Amino acid sequence: MLNITENKIIDHNDFNHLSSFQILKSRIRNKRLIRFLYFFGVIIFFILMLPWTQNIRSYGKVTALLPNQRPQTIHSTISGKIEKWFVQEGQLVKKGDTILFLSEIKEEYLDPNLVLNTENQLKAKELTVKSYMSKVNAGDNQIDALISSRKLKLEQTQNKIIQANLKVQSDSIELTAAEINYKIAKDQFDRMQQLYNDGLKSLTDLESRRLKVQETKAKVIAQQNKLITSKNEVLNAKIELNAINADFNDKIAKSESEKYASLSNMYDAEATVSKLQNQVVNYNIRSGMYYVLAPQDGVITKAIQSGIGEVIKEGTEIISIMPANFQLAVEMYVDPIDIPLLQKKQHVQIQFDGWPSIIFSGWPGISYGTYGGEIVAIDNFISPNGKYRVLLSKESNSSDWPDQIKMGAGANTITLLKEVPIWYELWRKINGFPPDYYKENSVKNETKK
Repeated sequence: MLNITENKIIDHNDFNHLSSFQILKSRIRNKRLIRFLYFFGVIIFFILMLPWTQNIRSYGKVTALLPNQRPQTIHSTISGKIEKWFVQEGQLVKKGDTILFLSEIKEEYLDPNLVLNTENQLKAKELTVKSYMSKVNAGDNQIDALISSRKLKLEQTQNKIIQANLKVQSDSIELTAAEINYKIAKDQFDRMQQLYNDGLKSLTDLESRRLKVQETKAKVIAQQNKLITSKNEVLNAKIELNAINADFNDKIAKSESEKYASLSNMYDAEATVSKLQNQVVNYNIRSGMYYVLAPQDGVITKAIQSGIGEVIKEGTEIISIMPANFQLAVEMYVDPIDIPLLQKKQHVQIQFDGWPSIIFSGWPGISYGTYGGEIVAIDNFISPNGKYRVLLSKESNSSDWPDQIKMGAGANTITLLKEVPIWYELWRKINGFPPDYYKENSVKNETKK
C-alpha cells in the first residue's frame, strides 16, 4: 500500500479478523528494526568511505644483506685424507684458525722431500742455462776472431795479388827490352854478315856477333818464361784469395751453427727452469693446503664430512660456517604482476615468525608488532619459483629488529602502496585488478625555456 491518498481502504474495510494482517501490521509498527537497518546502512556507507592503504603481501625469509655475511660452506681445495679435526660444531673460530688437517693421497706428491728435490733439479737446470750461455759467448768470440782473421788474410792475399801484378808488369817490360836487344843484335849480325861477305870483317868478328844474337835470343825466351811464371803467380794468388774466403766462411758458418744449437739448448733449459720454478711454487702452495683454515670469523654450524681417514676429493664440502658479524635483511618473493609497483627505498612492513603482532594491512598506523624495512634491490630475472626476489634492509628511521632473529627465519611482508577508499579496494579485488601504479616520489615538471 502506497498511502498516496487520504481515502484509505483500511477505513472502509475491516481486516482485523485476518491473522496475517495482524502479524504484518505489528511488524510495520516495529520501528526499531527500521531504525537499526538505517543506522547499519549509514555505518556501512561510512566504512566504505574510510581510507584503505593498498598493499602487496608476500612471504620471505631472513638472510644477510651482504653476500660475504651469509652462511657458507668450506670446500677442500685438494684431494686428501682427513687426519685430524681441530674444531667442533657450535665453536667460534677466528679468521685463519685451523679447522682440519689433510694428508696427501696422490702418488706424485707422496715424496716427503718433493720440494727439496725439485729445487735441486731447478738449480741444476739453472747451471745448465749458464753453461749454454757461456758456450754461446765463446761462440760469439770465436766468430769475431774468425772474422778478424779472414779480414787480415784477405788483405794479405790482396797485397800478394798486387805484388804479382806489379811483377807481371816488370817482367813484361824486361821482355820488351830483351826483344829490343835481340832485334838490335840480329841487325848488327846482318850488317856484320854483309861486311864479312865483302871481306871487310873477319870471321872472328862474325862469330862474335852470332854469339851475341844467340845470347839475346836466350834472354828473350828466359824473360818470356819469367813473365808466364809471374802471370801464374797472379792466378794462384786469386785462387788463394777465393780459397781463404771459402775456408773462413765455412768456419764461421760452422761456429754460428754451434752457437745457434747452444742457443736452442739454452732456451730449452730456460723453459725447463720456468717449469720447475712453477712446480716449486705449486708444491709449496699445495703443502700449505693440507691445513684447511677458516676464511673469516664465525661459528661452526655443521660438519658435512666426519671421521678420521675419510678420503675426499677436490671441491668437496667439508663444513659450514656462519659469519660472526652480519647485517640482517629479508628476501621476499613477489608475483610478476606486482613488480612494476615496487621501487628502491620503498617502505615495507615486516612481521617475523615467532614475534606476536596485530596487523591491519590496510591501516598500517594501528598495526602492532611489525618492523620497518625498505627495498634495496630488485632482481631483473625471475626465480625458479616463478616470482621475483626483492631484498629488504632495516629502515633507517624505524625501530631496531629483534636481536633474537636467526638466519633463515620466516617473515611476512606488507609493501604499502596507494591510499584508496575501502569500496574501491573491494571493487578492485572483485574484478581481479592489480593495485594502482604510482611513484612514491613524484617527478617534477621540467622548466620550460
